[in-house]
Amino acid sequence: MEQTRGRFTGPPLTPRTAVIWSVLRAELDRRGDEQLTVLDVGGGTGGFAVPLAHAGHRVTVVDASPDALAALTRRAADAGVGDRVHAVQGDGDALAGLVEPASVDLVLCHAVLEVVDDPTPVVASLATALRPGGAASVLVAGRAAAVLGRAMNGHLTAAATLAADPGGSTGPRDTLRRRYDADTAAALLRAAGLAVEEIHGVRVLADLLPAAVADGQPAALLELERALAAQPPYRDLAAQLHLFARRPAGPSGRPVRPPA
Repeated sequence: MEQTRGRFTGPPLTPRTAVIWSVLRAELDRRGDEQLTVLDVGGGTGGFAVPLAHAGHRVTVVDASPDALAALTRRAADAGVGDRVHAVQGDGDALAGLVEPASVDLVLCHAVLEVVDDPTPVVASLATALRPGGAASVLVAGRAAAVLGRAMNGHLTAAATLAADPGGSTGPRDTLRRRYDADTAAALLRAAGLAVEEIHGVRVLADLLPAAVADGQPAALLELERALAAQPPYRDLAAQLHLFARRPAGPSGRPVRPPA
């Protein structure tokens, strides 16, 4: 990972992370040399937190796993950014009690909304935590990809159940409580008062290609993933959907209060 003259370049891009880092890099470049306060909900061992701290930002990681947070602390110390990474044990459902309102410039909420008890108050807490003009990076599981994946593997009953279920789940044994399409994910963020600026597909092809193809042509796959990420219908078939949203500022920079 690099940091050159205040411009964040981040870790080496992969087909599974390139789209997300590209969006985050654009936001960091837009903020210039400002040191941001970042909240990473469900940030685990610090795959995003440590590079952001290395770029000079202060990052609080909230995660339910003490083992993941211990690994995060070691990783941050090894990277020389232990003083800029703060670990907090907790889960998304309890976020409102863990973060001060209007205290954060950038929120990361990746692979969280599909597992929490109720995503609505979690997103409301994200919006409340943001300062006016602050941004949210939200990554959710894609519904269409899960349907197609099950069908292609011969699990037609599970595919049909998932397709028919309003929440995009196959039932109590499903590892995820819900999945999203672009419209339902965007509606969830907008209901919390956030303005959705970008929607991209993540892992449009990476999970579909044979390993020999993906490993044999990594640069070509990376470029194709980036080219297809924002283009429906390819975007909507991705394994995950990445939404980038912002909390609007009211008159004279005052925050717009999210709806109750």
